[in-house]
Amino acid sequence: MDDKKSKKGKVLLIVAIAVAIVVGISFMPLSRWTGGAVKDFNLLSDIMPDTQDSIASEREAENIDPELLEAQAESEGVMDIEAPSDSSAVNLATPDNAIVGGDVSRVQSAVDSVVQPVKPNKVGQLVVIEDYTSGNRGLARFAAALRSPRVARVAVVGDSYIEGDIFTQNLRENLQNKYGGAGVGYVNMFSDLTGFRRSVKQSGKGWKTFLASKKGNKEYLALSEQYAKPTGVATATYKGSTAYNHLSQWNRSKFLFIAPNNTVVKVKTAGNEWQERQITGAPGVQCVSVDVPTAEFSVQASDKDLVALGVWLDDSKGVSVDCMSSRGISGLSLSKINPALCRQMSRDIPYDLIILEFGINAMSAGQTNYSVYSNRMVEVVNHVRQCYPGADILMMGIGDRGQKKGGEVHSMSVVPNMIAAQREAARRAHCLFWDTREAMGGEDAIVAWSRDGRANKDYIHLTAKGGKELATQLYNALQHALK
Repeated sequence: MDDKKSKKGKVLLIVAIAVAIVVGISFMPLSRWTGGAVKDFNLLSDIMPDTQDSIASEREAENIDPELLEAQAESEGVMDIEAPSDSSAVNLATPDNAIVGGDVSRVQSAVDSVVQPVKPNKVGQLVVIEDYTSGNRGLARFAAALRSPRVARVAVVGDSYIEGDIFTQNLRENLQNKYGGAGVGYVNMFSDLTGFRRSVKQSGKGWKTFLASKKGNKEYLALSEQYAKPTGVATATYKGSTAYNHLSQWNRSKFLFIAPNNTVVKVKTAGNEWQERQITGAPGVQCVSVDVPTAEFSVQASDKDLVALGVWLDDSKGVSVDCMSSRGISGLSLSKINPALCRQMSRDIPYDLIILEFGINAMSAGQTNYSVYSNRMVEVVNHVRQCYPGADILMMGIGDRGQKKGGEVHSMSVVPNMIAAQREAARRAHCLFWDTREAMGGEDAIVAWSRDGRANKDYIHLTAKGGKELATQLYNALQHALK
């Protein structure tokens, strides 16, 4: 009898372990990790009850940027409507339930005017870039850089939507095909996504990474919103990739850092020995540049006080496109990057076009008013402009996002609200705007994209296939704006 109980207990234990493993797999973003090669699996999806906003679960609520949640909490109770600066202006400073002079209808009218989607600005099938800049100068700075003998620099700054160089790698390839240039541009000192990113082969050890979202020292935060310090003898190696054009070799390798102490930095290119560079301690940004054609670049440092800002692999002409992604952020932390640091870095890495891609971590299915986010993004654009006054700034609207309704997936109902808030932020900050969702196809686009492998089964993130298509759309919009 004891034998039977023992066997029964073992069977139950095995079943429990198996169920635990399957449930664990259900929460893994397999499709995203494998670029769509392995589909996501969710044991609970068919047995959990659906609600109209079921995708806005507790798990999703936890993905909202904590900085945005703090800003929203601070804004509660605000009862102020700004006078519009022109007939097309829409106030975004008023919460849904604010009462101004007892006129609830006036408040509701203002809110409603915010959430209504604006008819997309299209030429034929092309979703073009909307120009809200002062004097309608459009991409004047970027256009001038493309005509100059130096490299024209583009930074794409965003969240997990572009993580692993998704989308950005194809935008880079398209621009370099047209205007020349080589190399992957910016790469951080250490990455956990070395197998996921195909545009560069990165390896290294001995670095501690500091992020804006993890209380990094604001003194050392620039556009990438991260930096690293050696924990001992730290190395970082970058090898060219043949997955995309122009990435297998480049002509200029730059390592930017702050070294408060006299120290030694070692660098190495393909087939060569380590070169020691004697560094004199200084409070400002320094750069080690190696201007030779190479398919590999390595950096070594051991001073624990050294602040490594990143490596740039590119050319002295053509176009360089940097992918700067930070998982889980809404873009608000860009208002805290250090203008003095950015201006120092601009001596070696001046940007001509900065593209802001955010919104995933600022949106939830239960929220319709994004006035706080819009107001704060105006501040972000103005601050980025202060940090990089020579750059054009383009804000991308959020891509389409899925929501489960009655057992079917459709576009999240509040996506137009977020896009309207982003468009209004661009108008008030006098920058450029591009409607990403409309370029994808508009309502229910994410369903079609997920069905044919252009988006993952989380109905948010793009696969490499989808990134390529969206990058082509933006490239075409840029070409139209540059005419």
